[in-house]
Order: sequence, then C-alpha cells, then structure tokens
Amino acid sequence: MTLKIFELHLKYAADPEHTALKYNQLKVSYAELENQVEHYARYIVHLGLKPGDRVAIALPNCPEFIYSYLGITRAGGVAVPLNLLQSPRELAFMLKDAGTNFLITSEAIGRQLQQLPGLSLTPVILDKACREQISSASPAAFPAICPDTVCTFLYTSGTTGQPKAVMLTHANLVANVIAMDNVSDFDRDDNFLAVLPMFHSFGWATSVLLPLYLGCGITILDRFMPKEVLQVLAEEKVTVFCGVPSMFSLMLKLRRTLPFSRLRYAFSGGDSIPPEHLREFENKFKIPVIEGYGLSEASPLVSLNPIKGLRKAKSIGIPLPGVEVRIIDEENRDLPPGEVGELLVKGPNVMQGYYNRKEETADTLKDGWLHTGDLGYRDPECYLYLVGRKKELIITAGLNVYPKEVEEALEEFPAVAEAAVIGVPHPVKGEVIKAYIRPEEGQKPDRQELLRFLRNRLANYKIPEAIVFTGDLPRGASGKILKRLLK
Repeated sequence: MTLKIFELHLKYAADPEHTALKYNQLKVSYAELENQVEHYARYIVHLGLKPGDRVAIALPNCPEFIYSYLGITRAGGVAVPLNLLQSPRELAFMLKDAGTNFLITSEAIGRQLQQLPGLSLTPVILDKACREQISSASPAAFPAICPDTVCTFLYTSGTTGQPKAVMLTHANLVANVIAMDNVSDFDRDDNFLAVLPMFHSFGWATSVLLPLYLGCGITILDRFMPKEVLQVLAEEKVTVFCGVPSMFSLMLKLRRTLPFSRLRYAFSGGDSIPPEHLREFENKFKIPVIEGYGLSEASPLVSLNPIKGLRKAKSIGIPLPGVEVRIIDEENRDLPPGEVGELLVKGPNVMQGYYNRKEETADTLKDGWLHTGDLGYRDPECYLYLVGRKKELIITAGLNVYPKEVEEALEEFPAVAEAAVIGVPHPVKGEVIKAYIRPEEGQKPDRQELLRFLRNRLANYKIPEAIVFTGDLPRGASGKILKRLLK
C-alpha cells in the first residue's frame, strides 16, 4: 500500500496500520490517512475546484491541516497555508494577493476571516456537518499531476518588505525531502514531534513531509508550551524534535529535566542559536542539536551540519546532496574561503518564482541561481557560515559592519539573552549602529560595563552608539526577528 502524496510514489510504511499521526487521544494509521486525504480531495473537487485554483488553509497544527493540504494538491489545486499569527489585515492581503478561490478553516477562525472586507471566495468551515459531507464524498476525477506543477504558495515572512508568494512545485518539495533523507538515518520506528507551525516551510518539510515520506509517526501539538513539550518528549517516546532557537532557549529556563529515553536528535532552524545555548541544551538534555539553513524559496532546506560527523559551532553546515552553493562578490565573482559575499543556491529544490511578481523574480533568480540576499562565507572544509542579510549590512563611515558579528558579541555578555542590531541614519557617518537588547530574566545589564566588554571583542567602529533594552523583540512565524519593524 502506498500513500499517493503529491501524486508521486514515495517510500511510505509498508504496513497500512502503522500509526502515522497522533493528536491528543486520536491515532491515525497510514490507511486512515490515505482515506482522509482521498475524501478531502473528492470534496473540494465537488465544490468546484479546478486545476490551479488556490485554496487557503487557516488552521492550527492538527490532522485536518494535513488532510487539507494533501487533499488540495492531490486534486490539482494550490495549497496556500496562512500564518495565523498575522493580523486580519495581513491575512486579507495574502488571500487577495494569491487570488484565493477557497478557504478551509475552523468555525472560530472562519468567523473572524469572513468579516474581512472585499474577499470573494468559498469558505469550507470544518464543523460537524462539513466533516460528515467530506466523509461521504463520492469518487471524483483528479487531473494527471506533472511533477513540475505548482502545488503550494508559501508567503515569505516579509523581513525586508511586503510578503511575497513563493511558488513551489511537487518536484521541489519531494526533492528537498529526498535530500534530507539521504543525509539522515531515520526509519519507520522514529517519532517526530510536530510543534513548529505547519504553515511555515521549515515545520511542514521537517516535521510532516519528511516523516511521512519515511513512514514514521508524527506526534502533533497545536502550539508550543515549554512544559507541555518536555512532557510529550518524555511520555510519547519522541525521537526527533525540530525547533527554532527561541524554543530551545525557553526549554532551557525550565528547571525540570525529564528523561527522554528515545529522543535521538534535535534540529534547529529559522535563525542561528547562540552557541552557549546550544552547548547548555546539549549538556542538559544529552542529545545533539543540529543546525541548518534554509529559506522558503528553497523548499526550504539548503544546508545542514552532518548528523553523523563533525558539527561546527556557528556553522549552518554543508549543502544537501544535489544542492549547489556559491559565495559571490558584487561583480558575480566566486570568493575564496573566508571572504564574505552573497550566498547563492541552485538545485531541484529552488522555487519557480514569486507569484505575480516578475521583477522580483528576475532579481532573485538569475541564470538558474537563487540569490538569497544572505551574506556568508565558507571555510576550507566547505562548511557555511552566515553573517547577516545583504540589505541589513551597515556601512558606517565607509566601513562595513555585519550585524550578526555585533549581535554574537553582545550575546556573550552574561546578562544579555538576545540582541538585534540595525543601522540608523547619521548626518556624517551615513549610518551608525543601534542595538536592541532583551536581557536575561531578572537581569539589568549595566550599559558602561557592557560597552567595556564589547571593546575587548570588537573594533571601535563596530561598537553600538545607541542601546535600547526591551522586554521582547518582534518576530516572524519562524522565530526570526523582524528588523524592518525595529527600523
């Protein structure tokens, strides 16, 4: 028995009764998952879905999110997962921008979204009556799916401007999953914890698609609560946990250390994790934390520290099999190890472009290479390192300052939990450095002591001229700090 997700034959569990999903007290076998996906696909076709129609999904992490996403793509539609952390105005923009034809959502969320002005789409409210209609949906004819057909729009977090819909194909997503499988040692006995938002590319690829491809189990949590996560990791015999740096930091603050008898790996993405937090987490929970790098435009994973082999602190690892990476200067020339330039990506995981944005697509995809806008370098052993965003580069008095370098120095100070550095206009220097700092809980960093600390680690021109202490920092869905909001 094979579960035909994305209409490509993948290596699912041979046993149809093997548990695919666990959500609260509900257990769903692979046979039941196949049945649900088929009926969701039938139902949306009977509602009038045509090939290429966009179907938004506004749901928290739950089995219905997976049924909807895979049902839409099986029926030839384009899944548009929505970030539920966004404001109604932002959601309305995405629904209109994508030209959404249908919206699958819950009763509570549906009531809010239906009040948004100017939307013309067919709502699918997953109440009791709708579920009954789905379960009794009669067979429908589905189109033949070409691997290069677009199957999802993933909206960028908008770290540098208005969100854009990244167009990914069946082949893009499957290629990325296969590449992840090629560098891992997972098997059908592994149990992945899906607590990252499923609407986000990192959470969807690593916590849903990869384990389904491998025939593993998935334990679903609808939100991240540190104490609950620790409990689930211990009681549900989870073997793989994927998170973002803020999750690891919050889990470290809990005094409880439960025995994780089966937990084998933790993966961190979305942003870099402070080295001291990484070491502390590994020492406390006795498992390796493996860092990688990706972006929605690459489906999303680009590189990963070796699961078996040398892991380097502060590194985003080495490119996945089949993925090429270049580091170039402003003249498009390849740079030697150690020199900072823009990181370019090429491979079967790279997007088709941005929906309805030809100019942005042309600026980002050139000669088959994805220009990420991220600045980084490689070492002599081809391990990659990031130093920041190209658009976030600070030029003060003609000198380049990479925000990440300053942030890492700030975060080495004992009373600093997290830092974000930006450039602000200056009449003489062009820009000067401003740092936003979230102190460790219960700590009040001394400004002068902090500056003395920095002078032993950074050149004078890299020292922030303004420091703001704050209780929190604005974040996107992946946990990444939104510096455009700080500016």
